[in-house]
Amino acid sequence: MSEPVLQVKDLSRHFGGLIAVNQLNFAVMPGAIHGLIGPNGAGKTTTFNLISGFYAPTSGQVIYQGRDVSGMKTAKLAEIGLIRTFQGTTLFKEFTVIDNVRVGCHSSARSGFIGRVLGTDREVEVHATAKAEELLEFFSLESMRDELAANLAHGHQRALGMAVALAADPKIILLDEPFTGMNPEETTRMMQLVRDVRQRGITVMLVEHDMQAIMGLCDTITVMNFGSLLAEGTPQEVRNNPQVIEAYLGSADHAA
Repeated sequence: MSEPVLQVKDLSRHFGGLIAVNQLNFAVMPGAIHGLIGPNGAGKTTTFNLISGFYAPTSGQVIYQGRDVSGMKTAKLAEIGLIRTFQGTTLFKEFTVIDNVRVGCHSSARSGFIGRVLGTDREVEVHATAKAEELLEFFSLESMRDELAANLAHGHQRALGMAVALAADPKIILLDEPFTGMNPEETTRMMQLVRDVRQRGITVMLVEHDMQAIMGLCDTITVMNFGSLLAEGTPQEVRNNPQVIEAYLGSADHAA
């Protein structure tokens, strides 16, 4: 059996007297779509922040590809293939669609100002443009290539955000509420895009409140409550778990 691409081991994070994440354990297998759910305040976002380097753990470990990366900075994690998107779309709104994706290319982002002026990094720029154009085609955004990102519809901005993330060549991508604010048509399209990303050999982990999307997408779902692991299993197992029903799925407010 293959080794997990990502593990959290006895992971905890305290903010003063508040225990936001408490001795949390789970593993994400290569090629999986893995969901992280729970009621508001369960600790999901804090867990994502710990994995992606925004917070250092109070105790415990984040293991990525067999390496302890606990507390490693976000930029360094991105360089080794652990990429996180955000609930709020983080795009350069005044840039064109293709320039946003070019910024996401590591090689293009590292090319310096002097190199651009002298033309010595032209090969790097050509490669970045070709890579960006391939990703725009993958996400069906090629017709919007020269549009300003600010002018895109919400669903297209989310797709562009994923294109920017993929430009950094992730091995695992953490999606923070990718379906928030989407209408049913946009949600259906984004679900297919997530499946397509997995088909590229990229492992996907997502925090999401849209239960229809979670149940329709995920191979494995980890459920948190009050900072701790409540349950884990397939969508069917989670859906039928009495503790999950009581804590989360059984509540009309939380299921919304």
